[in-house]
Amino acid sequence: MLKYFFLLGSLFFITVSQSQNDNPKLIVGIVVDQMRYDYLTRFYNNYGEGGFKRIMNEGFNCKNNHFNYIPTKTGPGHASIFTGTTPKHHGIIGNNWFDKELKRDVNCVEDNSVTPLGTLSDDGKKSPVKMLVSTFADENRLFTQMKGITIGISVKRRGAILPAGHTANAAYWWDYDHNGTGHWISSTFYMEELPEWVTDFNNSKIAESYFKTWNTLYDINSYEDSGTDSNTYERIFKGEKQSGFPHDLPKLKDKNDGFKIIANSPFGNNLTTDFVLRAIKEEALGKDNVTDVLTISYSSTDKVGHDYGPNSKEVEDTYLRLDLELERLFKALDNMVGKGEYTVFLTSDHGAPHVPSYLEDNKIPSGLFDLNAMLNDVNNLLYEQYKVSDLALSRINNQIYLDHQKIREHNIDVQELKTIVSRKLLAYKLISNVYMTSAINQFPESSGYQERMLFNGHNQKRSGDILFTFNPEVFKDAPWNRTGTDHHSGYNYDTHVPLLFFGKGIKHGETLTRTHIIDIAPTISALLGISFPNASIGQPLEFVID
Repeated sequence: MLKYFFLLGSLFFITVSQSQNDNPKLIVGIVVDQMRYDYLTRFYNNYGEGGFKRIMNEGFNCKNNHFNYIPTKTGPGHASIFTGTTPKHHGIIGNNWFDKELKRDVNCVEDNSVTPLGTLSDDGKKSPVKMLVSTFADENRLFTQMKGITIGISVKRRGAILPAGHTANAAYWWDYDHNGTGHWISSTFYMEELPEWVTDFNNSKIAESYFKTWNTLYDINSYEDSGTDSNTYERIFKGEKQSGFPHDLPKLKDKNDGFKIIANSPFGNNLTTDFVLRAIKEEALGKDNVTDVLTISYSSTDKVGHDYGPNSKEVEDTYLRLDLELERLFKALDNMVGKGEYTVFLTSDHGAPHVPSYLEDNKIPSGLFDLNAMLNDVNNLLYEQYKVSDLALSRINNQIYLDHQKIREHNIDVQELKTIVSRKLLAYKLISNVYMTSAINQFPESSGYQERMLFNGHNQKRSGDILFTFNPEVFKDAPWNRTGTDHHSGYNYDTHVPLLFFGKGIKHGETLTRTHIIDIAPTISALLGISFPNASIGQPLEFVID
């Protein structure tokens, strides 16, 4: 509720809540992994009335919502949405990054100090320990004296863990990779053992029921908002001869890592909703006047996008099916929490470009860049100059990490070395800009937009020595990237994502005012009347709050 006060002829406003009883009983934060904004509009006519359209028609649509940092990856995206800040502060600078002390890549949620629950796999050795700041869910827990419950759920571990924060009662992710168990799992960061209801769910064989043929939900001839079905722009599963429908998952599962093929189909989203609804019931979320937080990340949209690309029939079908999952979720929330008693926001962790070969066939500049070959070229050049091998250790996240121990041992002028590397990188046709981190740290507020995005994505302790950006529609060349899509950039196709608010305390409306992903957490905090996350730099979207 907005209250206005007059002081010395000026108008000031603050956001207050009359009492905790006025707050939503449940906040539901939904992240649709790899959802471009135009999926709302392109598939709109085939959506039903109870999913995406319900949020847009009853809630508030921020149509010009963007990420304000580079790189646009899943881990940084989920962290930024819920902390209200960028990788510069929350420290999640990629899904993985090169650790300068360990001299190896580390995962954004790896934690070898915890024990897996529900699996023997290292996929259970995960926690939010590498995220340096609080989420709005953490602040809600602190505000309510730990009475408010927080649960994070996603097929992906980082999609479950980072949004829920450090004080979460639980985060659950699905053990599907590398012929996993097909169980929902967690770690001892949250609890000593899985709740009985989770074990019962795992034993119910619900996951196995999704080993079924994936065909189009509706007549494929009605899918007029995507390209041809079978084409050279798409992945072909092992065991298939072409990329088009149908996809016989029972027949394909043994050649495609078992349960992983469910995650790589829209049925991973169905399974996520199944588990979410059980969690709402068993954990009694939204059943009292203390606000609870439920974070949901629908991950299979990302996996289908990576495999088939934004213009595929598979992506269109996945979103039409997700629309029905949202309707199922909202109906369940109406019944279990109460219509008008909960608040939802829906956004994405990043967008995605079209497949480069598809763009090239339509005369739009694009390309794939071989990062491994580039790193070899850089090291060969440095060896010719200094007679020292492997001075460049990594090129992850479009960042060059140098071996400073060797640089010191051989008395190499580090600025000279960086200049040599920078000039080499800038000579590549598909690289647009190169920056030394010493320059990024000093970027003024008046810098260009891309420079500010790099500044916001740069963490001084974790980021590399040299950063570079590609031309539009270019991403790394790898066997899995030669079909389908990827994401990482500061261009609109990666930054422009939906932002929808819906439910208690939310106005009905829309805006083309530019908003940023970091504005979500302070907006929800303002709605609840709680402290903003401790490193939040976003602005509350006052025009959203009723």
